[in-house]
Amino acid sequence: MNGTFYSHRGHIGFVLFIVIFSSCAPSWKNHISDYEHGSSNDISLSPDYSSLDFWAAHPAKKDLSDSVPKFLRNNQIFDTTVDVFFIYPTTYTDLSKPFGWNAPILQKEINAKTDYSSILYQASIFNFSKNVYAPRYRQANFDAYFTTDTVNKMKAFMLAYSDVRNAFEYYLKNLNHGRPIIIASHSQGSTHAKFLLREFFDGKPLQKQLVVSYVVGMPIEPTWFAQLQPCTTPDQTGCFCSWRTFKQGYIDDFVKSENFIAVVTNPITWRHDVINATRSENMGSVLQNFNHLSSKVCGAKVHDGVLWVEKPHFFGNTLLNTKNYHIADMNFFYMNIRQNASLRSNAWKNSVIAYKLR
Repeated sequence: MNGTFYSHRGHIGFVLFIVIFSSCAPSWKNHISDYEHGSSNDISLSPDYSSLDFWAAHPAKKDLSDSVPKFLRNNQIFDTTVDVFFIYPTTYTDLSKPFGWNAPILQKEINAKTDYSSILYQASIFNFSKNVYAPRYRQANFDAYFTTDTVNKMKAFMLAYSDVRNAFEYYLKNLNHGRPIIIASHSQGSTHAKFLLREFFDGKPLQKQLVVSYVVGMPIEPTWFAQLQPCTTPDQTGCFCSWRTFKQGYIDDFVKSENFIAVVTNPITWRHDVINATRSENMGSVLQNFNHLSSKVCGAKVHDGVLWVEKPHFFGNTLLNTKNYHIADMNFFYMNIRQNASLRSNAWKNSVIAYKLR
C-alpha cells in the first residue's frame, strides 16, 4: 500500500468547537449498554461482513443512518436504486491507545461513539437512498496522524484499510447487484476512500457505476488518480468532490507544508472557481440539534487547496475561536450535499436510460 497519510496537526485546537457542536446531540455514553451483546476488546478479531454486527449502517438493520431530521420527514422520498458506501472518521481518539494502534472491531464504547456522531450526523445525509452501507473497521488511533513512529503508523493504517477493502469486496460480491454507487467519507474515512477509489474505480470497469464520491476532510493531490476526475458541475457523474473547511483568511501550517495544491470543490456551487457562494445560497446545516435546520450558517469560497468560510452564524458562535472547521466539513453543508447526491443519482440514471435508447 503506497501513498501518504496526512497529519491532523491543528485539529486539537477545535476541542471547544466539538463541545459546542455536540452539546445538544444524544450522548453516546448513554447508549453503551446497547452494545453489550457480542462486544469484544480483542484487536485480533477480524470482521465478518456477512454478519450485520460488523456494519454500522446496513439496509437490513435499523441503525442511526436511517434517522431523518424532523424538518425533512413530511417530504421524504426514498430511492432504492442507488447504493451509498460510507466510511466514517476517527472515533478512536484516546491518545493513550488503550487497545493499541487500532480499535477492536466490536469495542462497544467506540462503536457507540461512532454511531451517535458520524453515522447519525454524517451518514444520514445520504439516506435519501434506502441503501446506506457503513462497515465497521479497525480504525487507526488518532495519534497515528501525529506520531513519528512510521512503522506502527503504516501498520495501523494498513490494517484499517484492509478491513475497509474487505468490506467493499464483500459488498460488491453479495450486496450491490450492479446498482450505481456513491462513495462518501470524512477524515480517516477519506484517507481510506482515496485508496479504495484508486484501487477499484480509477480507470477500472467499476468507474461506470460510480455516481460520485465525496472525499471530505483530507486533501487529494491533483495527480492522485490516473483517470478519475474532479467534479466541475453540480450534475456531473463518475467524478469526485473534496474539501477541507477553514475560517476565511486562515491557512494552517500543515496545509502550507503540502507540496501541491489540493483539489477543492465548493459544496454550495459544486464548482472549482473562486467565486464566493454567499450564506443565502447555503440550503441549511445540521449542527447541535439533529432535528433543527440552521439556515444561512456560512457561505464558501475555494482558496489555494482549502475551502474558506466566514465565521459561522449559529447560536453559541461567540465562543467559537478556532479557525479549523474540520469537525463540521459535512454538517455545514448538510442539505447541499443531500440535494446534490440525489441530483447526481438522477443524472446517472438518466444518462443510462439515454444510452439504452440510442
